[in-house]
Amino acid sequence: MMTSALAARLREGVSLVLREAAEKIILPGRWRLLDDEIALKAPGEVVTGVDRESEAFIAERLCALHPEATVVGEEAVAVDPSLLDDLATKLCWIVDPLDGTANYAAGKVPFGIMIGLASAGEILGGWMLDPVTQRMCGAELGHGARIDGTPFLASGSGRDRPVAAVSRLFEDPLRRERVQAALAHCEVTDSPRCAADQYPRVALGIHDLTYFDRTISWDHAAGVVFLNECGGRAAHPDGTAYRVDRPRPGLLVATQPALWESVAKSVAAAI
Repeated sequence: MMTSALAARLREGVSLVLREAAEKIILPGRWRLLDDEIALKAPGEVVTGVDRESEAFIAERLCALHPEATVVGEEAVAVDPSLLDDLATKLCWIVDPLDGTANYAAGKVPFGIMIGLASAGEILGGWMLDPVTQRMCGAELGHGARIDGTPFLASGSGRDRPVAAVSRLFEDPLRRERVQAALAHCEVTDSPRCAADQYPRVALGIHDLTYFDRTISWDHAAGVVFLNECGGRAAHPDGTAYRVDRPRPGLLVATQPALWESVAKSVAAAI
């Protein structure tokens, strides 16, 4: 576990990196994005020149902030998948330089930036910025969670039927139907294609629960540690902890551990 002094230094340093990337690259890029800068890197996976530019900028700054750590970025991995091997053995920055790219490319919100820090697969810290609202969410393992620098604890929606957001990104549509059926006692809604926004939605009680089928490290490292440190729970439905070096389908996130426990067994059976 990192010391309080290191946690504070990383919190301040990463915040500056995220805000710089948003100000210099992400927000200006919305108005200069051309059709020839938008491409498919995989079925259903949009990438833009802004993603690549943001990742290069962030990687350079993170290397200066904590040079002992290797950078594993979404766009770098698309070119060289062997970089994922570092997650199992090294201290790694995990970078999603523009989460919610499909929304961004379509001129819509939400979108965000996510940075995680992990050592040999275990998440040590995570930070998420909404470039439009400037909301900064972050946490360091054992040091609590913060929103805009203020210590924060999660709270539910208070509704009689918990609100459960289910991601549309399922490789198996039948599994999505089973998960929805397992959450039949909840008010089920679609979650936006942006984990950087969905994790704060759960923490803030806009949604009480969410289920992600895909568990790629740059989509979840920051959000998992943030939810767990602010008093919620994010884990695989069978109860095992999420690790960035062992992604497998199924990640259940809830604003309160008791709520997580109440649905985990049925969701685990559905997947």
